[in-house]
Amino acid sequence: MKALRDFLSDPSLKTLDVDGPERMELHEKVLENKRMLREVFIEFHHSFHRLAELFFKVKGSEIELGAGIAPMRNSYPHVLATDVVSSDRLDMALNAEAMSLDDDSVRAFYGQNCFHHFPHPDRFFTELQRTLKPGGGAILIEPYYGPFSAYLYKRLFKSEGFDMDFASWETPSTGPMNGANQALSYIVFVRDRKTFELKYPDLEIVHQEVCGNYPRYLISGGLNFRQLLPDFLIPVIKIAEKVLSPLKRILGLHHIVVIRRKS
Repeated sequence: MKALRDFLSDPSLKTLDVDGPERMELHEKVLENKRMLREVFIEFHHSFHRLAELFFKVKGSEIELGAGIAPMRNSYPHVLATDVVSSDRLDMALNAEAMSLDDDSVRAFYGQNCFHHFPHPDRFFTELQRTLKPGGGAILIEPYYGPFSAYLYKRLFKSEGFDMDFASWETPSTGPMNGANQALSYIVFVRDRKTFELKYPDLEIVHQEVCGNYPRYLISGGLNFRQLLPDFLIPVIKIAEKVLSPLKRILGLHHIVVIRRKS
């Protein structure tokens, strides 16, 4: 698997330090050349918006945490985007664990592949209870825990693990990207859901779903690997996604968790 991973790795990222300040710039260049991946990110933005409209019937600020190189504001300009490149994972959490926001002021937080980088999830949830308006919430897109994704995530990424049996919500870290447990959303919202509900009675998990655009995400190579098929095949791959939709709980790569502060 290591030989295959090395072969598929994007050549422009071979010397990339995932904790270094050049990571954002290099990933921006990768994304510029990947229409397929850009479409996947835009669909993630639309999923955020769709679910917020469905579940959060209040007005207030909308903030994306860890927006990175494909911020939601590109699709929805009213959404505030935050990001920090730092050698400290607590800083990389973008003040998600100690937000400079007024109490009861936020309608929605959005987070794409950032929750599993928060070193202290409990602090994040405490801040959600404080800053969210009653009826507002947070929507997280995170690595999925299905059989295919669990197999893949354990083997593809050198800097991040995928341990569904890890005892703690907090994981050891050596930098903002290194040391994260990509299975954190499974651990907190699935395996330890009862614990979550007892610790945070003001928060409720109101929805979970598996993203269906995993064929395009996989074929695009994401931000770190080579694209496997040319962009002109995107319409064909989209048809394949519809055909494969019943299998997304087995083959999916990302899932969405919607958390709401109780009214």
